Amino acid sequence: MRIAGPAYIVVAFLGRIPLAMSQMGTLILVSSTTGRYALGGAAAGALAVANAIGAPLAGALADRIGQRPVVLVQSLAGACGLIALVVATHQGASAAAAIAIAAAAGFAMPQVGPLARVRWQPITRNANDQRRLIDAAFSYEGAADEASFVFGPALVGALAILVDPGGALVVGAIILAAFGSWFALHPTAELAHQQGKQHGLSGPLFTMAFIVLIFAQLFVGMIFGGTQTGAAVLATAQGQPGLAGLIHATLGIGSVVAGLAVAGLPERIGYEKRALVAALGLFVLSSPLLLVHSIGALIAVVMLLGFAVAPYMISNFAMAGHLVPPARVGAAMTMLAGATGVGYALGSSVAGRLADQGGATQPFAVTVTAAALALLLALIFRGTLAKAAKENS
Repeated sequence: MRIAGPAYIVVAFLGRIPLAMSQMGTLILVSSTTGRYALGGAAAGALAVANAIGAPLAGALADRIGQRPVVLVQSLAGACGLIALVVATHQGASAAAAIAIAAAAGFAMPQVGPLARVRWQPITRNANDQRRLIDAAFSYEGAADEASFVFGPALVGALAILVDPGGALVVGAIILAAFGSWFALHPTAELAHQQGKQHGLSGPLFTMAFIVLIFAQLFVGMIFGGTQTGAAVLATAQGQPGLAGLIHATLGIGSVVAGLAVAGLPERIGYEKRALVAALGLFVLSSPLLLVHSIGALIAVVMLLGFAVAPYMISNFAMAGHLVPPARVGAAMTMLAGATGVGYALGSSVAGRLADQGGATQPFAVTVTAAALALLLALIFRGTLAKAAKENS
C-alpha cells in the first residue's frame, strides 16, 4: 500500500467485486425465476466458462497493447451484459436465451484480480526488497480475491432478500462500470504495459509445471461450484433461498485470515510445499460437508474450509508468477483465473444436476471429490513444481 497508494488498493478491490457477484447472482436469479436448479447452474456455468475463455484472450491482448484499453472495454461491455441478463430473465426468456446472454456477459467481464497481480512486478521494480514485497503483495491479492468472494455473494444475498436477485446483478453492473473503468485508467496500467514492451513476448508459457497449476485451479473452481450449489439447495429447502449467498460468503472469512497469514511464512518453505499442505487441508476440511443437514452446521464447515482455500490459490498464482516469462504474466494469471472459472462451471453444472435428484449432500460430494483431486495432483507433481521453481529462481 505504501508503494501503490491506498486509492489503487481500494479501486482494484472493488473492481473485482462484480465477478464475485455475477456467478452467485446468476445462479439465484435463474433458479428462483424458473424453479430449475439445473438451468440456474447451467446459466452460472455458462457465464463462468465464457469468462474462462475470454479472460486469457484479454490477458494476452493486454500483454501486447496494455491493460488500459482492454479492461476499459471489458468493464463497460460486461456491465451491459449483466443488465441484459436481468431484463431477459424477468421477461421470461427461453432457457437457451438466458444461457447465451449469461455467457456473453461472462465473456466480456474483466478478471481484475489476476491483472492486478501483473502490476506488482513493475510497481515494486525500484525496491531493494522486491522479492519480499511481491510475495506480500500476492498474499494480499489472494486475500483480496477471497474477501471479494465474501462481500460479493453476501451483497447478492442481502439484495436478494431486500430487493430481488435481479437487483443484485444491476448493482454489480454499476460497480463494474465505475470501478472497472477506474482500474483500467489507473497509472499502474501503463507501468505494466511498459514492462511488457521491455521484455518482449518471448519464452514458453505451457510448460509441464504451468499445466499442473492450471489443473490445480480447475479443482479449486469445482470446489466453489459444488459448495455454492449445495448451499443454494440447502437454503432453499429450509425456506431461506436468499441466505445462499451469505452462507457461501463465509468460505472467504477464514480464507482472508489465512491468506494474510501466508505473507509471514519464511521463504525457505517453497510454494509447492505450501500447496501440498493446503490441498490436504481442502480435503480434510471439506469432508464434513457430506454430513451437514442444517444451515448452522453448513456455515461452520464452510468457514473452516476457507482456511485452506487462500493458501492453496496464493501458492498457485505465486508459482506461476515465477515460472512464466515476465511479458506473459498477464496471459498466465488470467489463464489460471479462467481455469478456476471452468472448474466452477463444471462443479456447478454437475452439482445442479445432482441437486435436481434431491438433497444437498450430492452437490457437496462434488466439493469433496474436487478437494481429493487437488490433493492427488499436489502429491504426484510436487517434484515437478519444485524442479521448475529451482530452475527459475
